[in-house]
Amino acid sequence: MAEVHDLWIRGGTIVDGSGAVHFEGDLLIDGSRITRVERGPIEGVSARETIDASGLLVTPGFVDVHTHYDGQATWDEQLAPSCWHGVTTIVMGNCGVGFAPVVPGREQTLIEQMEGVEDIPGTALAEGIDWRWESFPEYLDALDARRFMLDVGTQVPHAAVRAYVMGERSMEPEPTGEELARIARIVREGIEAGALGVSTSRILAHRTSTGEEVPGTFAGEHELEVMARVLGELGTGVFEVVPRGMDGEVSETSHAEIDWMGRLAKEIGRPVTYSLVQTHTEIDRFKLLLERSEALRAEGVPIFPQVANRATGILTGLQTDQHTFSTRASYREIAHLPLAERVERMRDPARKARILADPIEPYDHPLSAMVHQGYANLLPLGAAFDMEPSAEDTVEARAKREVRDPEELVYDLLLEAEGRDFLLFPFTNYFRFSLDDVYAMLTSPASVWGLGDGGAHCGVACDAGGPTLMLTHWVRDRTRGPRLPLEDAVRMMTSEPAALYGLGDRGRLAPGLRADVNVIDHARLEIELPEMIFDLPAGGRRIMQRAKGYHRTIVAGETTIVDDEATGALPGRLIRGAR
Repeated sequence: MAEVHDLWIRGGTIVDGSGAVHFEGDLLIDGSRITRVERGPIEGVSARETIDASGLLVTPGFVDVHTHYDGQATWDEQLAPSCWHGVTTIVMGNCGVGFAPVVPGREQTLIEQMEGVEDIPGTALAEGIDWRWESFPEYLDALDARRFMLDVGTQVPHAAVRAYVMGERSMEPEPTGEELARIARIVREGIEAGALGVSTSRILAHRTSTGEEVPGTFAGEHELEVMARVLGELGTGVFEVVPRGMDGEVSETSHAEIDWMGRLAKEIGRPVTYSLVQTHTEIDRFKLLLERSEALRAEGVPIFPQVANRATGILTGLQTDQHTFSTRASYREIAHLPLAERVERMRDPARKARILADPIEPYDHPLSAMVHQGYANLLPLGAAFDMEPSAEDTVEARAKREVRDPEELVYDLLLEAEGRDFLLFPFTNYFRFSLDDVYAMLTSPASVWGLGDGGAHCGVACDAGGPTLMLTHWVRDRTRGPRLPLEDAVRMMTSEPAALYGLGDRGRLAPGLRADVNVIDHARLEIELPEMIFDLPAGGRRIMQRAKGYHRTIVAGETTIVDDEATGALPGRLIRGAR
C-alpha cells in the first residue's frame, strides 16, 4: 500500500535555497514539515493534495528581515504587501522604532516616532493599535494570540525603550547609571521572551512627526554596547543598526562607524547588521564600507551590511502629500477635491495656465524642492516602466527631445491614468543611472539582502516587492549589466537572511525543515505598478504593489496563496527566539 502524504509537489524545478544547482524533482510535505525532496519523480506514494509544478520553480519561502509591520501586525492578518511576493517570514522592530515597552498614557510618543521615521499614518496607528500591553514581553503575548498569513519575528526597539525608561529625558545623550541598568534589563527581558534582536538608529534623518530626533540618535557607544552585551551574554540575537553616514554624512563619520560596529561584533560574538546604501554625497563610499566589512568577515567577525536590490526613492503624484505643483495657489484652490474632480479641473486649459504661471511657495521639507523640481532625476513610471531606466528616460531628457518645458511635461504626466500614476525620484542607489553599484552590493560576500521596509513609507514608496524584483529583473530580464544566477538570487532571499537571525528551521528545502514553499510561474512572474489604496484604519492610505506569477505560497504546510490570491488560511505565528 502506497505511503499517503499531505501534499505532493511534482515535477518542479527545485531551487533549494542552499545555492546548489537546481534540479527537476518532487517534494513531499506532511503537517508543517518537509518530508522528502528528491531528484526526479518519487515512486510508491500518494497524497491528499497534489500540485503539478511542471515548468514552475519550487523555492523556499522568502525571509524578509527588514520590515515595519509593528503596528499593522496588531490588526491585520495579511501583512501586505509582503504576502503578495512569496514572503513567508518577516522580521520587524527595525531602525530602533516600535510600540513596546510603553508607559500607559504616553502611547502617542511612540506613534509620533513611527509616523515620522517610517511614514505610517499616525491616525491609522492610533485607531488600529489596541495597546493591550506595557512591557515588551506583554507585546509579544499580544502578537502570539494572533494568526497571520506568514510568520512574524520581532526586535527590541531602542527608541521605545529609551522613551519608557527616561521619559522627558529620552533625548539626553547619556542615561543615568540606574537608567542604563533598566535599559539593559528591558533588552534582556525582551530577548528572553523571544525577540530576535535589538535595533537602533543613529542618523539625523530619522525624526518624529513633530520634527524631533528619535531617542537614541545621540546615544553614546557605551549605552549601545551595554545593550549589545546582553546578546553576547545570552548567546542569541542580532544587533541591527542604522549607522551614522547612511543619510550622507562625511566619510570620516562612516569610517569611524564601521570600525566601531566591527569592534562591537567581535566583542559580543553576535551578528551586527547595518544598513548600507549609496548616498548622494560620496557615491563611491559604499565600496569602502563593503571592503572593510569583507575584511572583517574574513577575520571571522560577524558583521553584515544589509543592502537593497533596487533604487530606493520617493514616489510623487496627485495622491501623495506633495508634488511639483502642490504649493502653488491655483492648485491649492482645488487640492481638497476628490481625485476625479481634481483631474477634471486640472485638464481645463485656463486652470493649467494659471497653475504653471503661479510662483512656487516653500515646501514643508527641504528635500521636497529637490524631489519635485529635480527634473534631471525625475522619472515617469507609466505602464511600461523600466526597472533600470537611463538618463534619457528622465523628465529633463524627454522634455528636451519634445522641445517642451519640463514643468508642463510633469503637469501632463500627473494627469495620466486619471491622476493615479506616479513619478519616481531615486534617492539612493541610483546616482549613475545604473544598477551596477547595487549589483556590487548584492554580490559582496559580506552582504545580506534586506531594506525592503514592508509596511513603511506608506505615502511615498513601496519597496517590499524586492523578492519579485529579484526573480524578474535580476535573474530573468536585466539587459544593462550582469544578471544574478537563479540559485544565488534564491539563496540571498532564503537561507542567508534566515541564518543571520538564527532561524535554522527554514530558508531551505530539506527534510525536517518547515514547509515554507513557493511554486512560481517564472515565465509569467511580474511586479505590478504601484497604486494608492485607502484600507488602513481611519481610512489611512498606503502605496501597494502586488505581483503576478505566484502559483502557490505555502506556510507551515498550508496554502496561503493560489494564483496570486489569498486563500484565507492563516498558518503564520509569532516566532519566539532562534531555532
